[in-house]
Amino acid sequence: METILEQQRRYHEERERLIDAQAKEMLHRKSTNREQINSDHRLKMLLDRYMECTANLKELYEDKDGLRKEEIAALSGPNEFAEFYSRLRTIKEFHRKHPNEIQVPMSVEFDELNKARENPSEEMMNLVDFTDEEGYGKYLDLHECYEKYVNLKGIEKVDYLSYLSSFDQLFDIPKDKKNSEYKKYLDCLLDYLQDYALRVKPLLDINQEMENVMNDFEKQWEAGTFPGWQKEAGSALAHAGAHLDLSAFSSWEELASLGLDRLKSALMALGLKCGGTLEERAQRLFNSKGKQISELDPSLFAKSKPGRNKDSEKQKEIATLEAQLYRFAEILSEQRQATKENVQRKQARTVGEREESDNEISESESEDEDNDVIYNPKNLPLGWDGKPIPYWLYKLHGLNISYTCEICGNFIYRGPKAFQRHFAEWRHAHGMRCLGIPNTAHFANVTQIEDALTLWNKLKDEKSKERFQASTEEEYEDTQGNVVNKKTFEDLKRQGLL
Repeated sequence: METILEQQRRYHEERERLIDAQAKEMLHRKSTNREQINSDHRLKMLLDRYMECTANLKELYEDKDGLRKEEIAALSGPNEFAEFYSRLRTIKEFHRKHPNEIQVPMSVEFDELNKARENPSEEMMNLVDFTDEEGYGKYLDLHECYEKYVNLKGIEKVDYLSYLSSFDQLFDIPKDKKNSEYKKYLDCLLDYLQDYALRVKPLLDINQEMENVMNDFEKQWEAGTFPGWQKEAGSALAHAGAHLDLSAFSSWEELASLGLDRLKSALMALGLKCGGTLEERAQRLFNSKGKQISELDPSLFAKSKPGRNKDSEKQKEIATLEAQLYRFAEILSEQRQATKENVQRKQARTVGEREESDNEISESESEDEDNDVIYNPKNLPLGWDGKPIPYWLYKLHGLNISYTCEICGNFIYRGPKAFQRHFAEWRHAHGMRCLGIPNTAHFANVTQIEDALTLWNKLKDEKSKERFQASTEEEYEDTQGNVVNKKTFEDLKRQGLL
């Protein structure tokens, strides 16, 4: 049997190892939604175990039975050596009786946990149960709740896609339609959303969330501002009464002269009973003269209608469920949006495409979904989703044709579109600049260095021929009107012939 101090030491060791395991779990790379959910559930189990160890450790430190204090006194007392040898004899006796007993160190358990995280088994890959429609936490499966909703009396019938967008808009439903069947529907929907939230987000503190919801709900309910349950003005009878100044009347007989209707109105304004004969009403009203409402006999006040408080409690209970539903709709907003997109995508497919898609999903989930290495034997370019594009699209864009540009350092371009575009990009412009050639339209589709240099020399020769030559093209006129070029004119001038 372990001693109290040994139990404390073991709990401390376990807590430290649990903290280390949680840190490694959080730092572990999660590439898919399945891995993220499984990791959260493993973290939840580690956290629960940590809290359990902490509670046990706290109980040992409190030492309500005094055993820990006695053990420390025995170890630190004058007979510590006798206590030591006594415990040593106990250990030897235990091993003598159980010679084949093997004690597995705690580190082995956590090493196995690390190995299971790096190389998960089939069981570790499916820690949580999800339906096929839920796609392991990607989408909501509200078909059962939808069937209950469309069967409610007096509720507008909508399709499943519209229901996904409006199932939390309960404030649009009239109060008179919120009956017992409606409450059963809310219970069903709330149970599913709560169970789904626990499966998708196990680290979320649902109890704390619901406590916050209830606190906010109580404030809104008291103020009459909760959506769909705003306080309405009271009935006409509650405000029909008109107060009457009794200081002008010295007896109930004078009040009786006002008539039944006026007395009834005055009694209603005070909240008193308004029935009876003319004399009874007058006496009842006159008895309230000069008194505060709190000083009047309680038997004089009108009683509220039976069942009104009970109905109010039922309404508050339904409103409480609605408040909780609003909060779960916020928590699961991401999955809700993904579900709507998934339903729209499914509705746009034919029957054959749906079957083919289901087969692809099942195969990818079982084999390739969680693999980091993408199967790409034809070396196709990757699309926006990180997967190879279809082969027909690959050939349609001519990506199976490669173009090599020597000016760009023998860089290979796939497809004619990328090849034509590269002549205006930085890589080709840099190569032309290194050759001392301007990157103009004359060199379009030229990829060889020798061809580019030959063309550049040819262009320079043509430009030099086209350039203006002053000695041969500039004209001069002598005194006799003869027109000669500049060179001839200067030669004749030097010879003195002009």
